[in-house]
Amino acid sequence: MSLGAFSISLSVKDLKASIAFYETLGFQQFHDMSEHGFAILKNGSAVIGLFQGMFEGNILTLNPGWDQNAQPVEDFEDVRDLQKRLHEAGIALETTADPDSTGPASFMLKDPDGNAILFDQHVDRPD
Repeated sequence: MSLGAFSISLSVKDLKASIAFYETLGFQQFHDMSEHGFAILKNGSAVIGLFQGMFEGNILTLNPGWDQNAQPVEDFEDVRDLQKRLHEAGIALETTADPDSTGPASFMLKDPDGNAILFDQHVDRPD
């Protein structure tokens, strides 16, 4: 099961202060959407998203169809297929993607300790 790009999505109180902190640790802004309350930073293959006021808690994020540079990959398992496989394996889903939809979609689940895991696909379903 290929899950795509991996990042940590952090809920932050002060986006500018958090960006400055992580830049001090060697991260560089990869995708600046500060005007919308978030920024994506990268250090090597480590990717973190900083989100102010968008959700509570922190989220492990997986992006089927993307590599670690947020570039589309040709061959990947669609988020709806992953959702189906996990559901059939007995994993409870917090949110679901419409199984009949196409294009970008997402679903969320929690691990046994309550940590949120978001499967967030930004590209069209592979042919």
